[in-house]
Amino acid sequence: MKKNRPSLGLIAAGLLAILWAIPAAAADPIKIYVMTDLEGVSGVFKFAQTREKDSPLNIQACEYFMGDLAAVVRGLRDGGADEVVVIDGHGSQAILPHLMEPGAKYVTGLPRPGHGPWSLDESYAGVVQFGAHAMKGTPDGVLNHTQSSKTENRYWYNGIESGELAQFALVAGHYGVPTILVSGDVAACREATKFFGPECVTVAVKEGVSREAAILYPFEETRRALYEGAKKAVAAIPKCKPYVLEMPIKAKMEHLVFGANETKLVTEEWTIEDARQPYGR
Repeated sequence: MKKNRPSLGLIAAGLLAILWAIPAAAADPIKIYVMTDLEGVSGVFKFAQTREKDSPLNIQACEYFMGDLAAVVRGLRDGGADEVVVIDGHGSQAILPHLMEPGAKYVTGLPRPGHGPWSLDESYAGVVQFGAHAMKGTPDGVLNHTQSSKTENRYWYNGIESGELAQFALVAGHYGVPTILVSGDVAACREATKFFGPECVTVAVKEGVSREAAILYPFEETRRALYEGAKKAVAAIPKCKPYVLEMPIKAKMEHLVFGANETKLVTEEWTIEDARQPYGR
């Protein structure tokens, strides 16, 4: 006697029904960490704009900063970023709260504890280095310096001279987070490509003539380029690689020490065991 068996079609339909009933796994949110600086934004080309906090020149430069930053935030969000955290990385701070673009969280003010909800960690998909400048000694780098333009610091890691771009990328690399976008002058963008490769998106907002002279581009053009670059950077995340160096890192720093009668150039060397601390001992 023949037993009744379900047809292959019914079995397939049943399996499909079960699969459809299982909720699709939610994709991880795309979180972007934006480290900012002031020297590399549109319209900034002299130290008087960046050092003298709340002077008319500085307030104007911070307005330029906020206009550029707004374009990047819009581009990141329109490119698919779910969360954007902006860090005020300039020493004297640059964020103007009344000009904050919706769609991001802004961290400003000093001092800040070492760790908190603003800290960089493995949950971020990419880092943006916004308003960047070239390392100390770059002839065509507008406002070029590394950490301090007054003590004229220079840094080497495993024999490679590096500026602030590579320094922060090392911190991000510790967490496996790639640098996906760098904005600044032409020299800063060139430096970014050298260290992070062509997959990292770069947007030049001016071109250096000397340390305090530049060919400036109109704001309408730079902000359009920043918006498009930020959108492109989100799409580039899968192709960008974290910047890492072989550990432990052999570090060297040169800097000026000012005395009553003379100025000395001092060299220090040390070993870095933790890539989150590349700046000095």
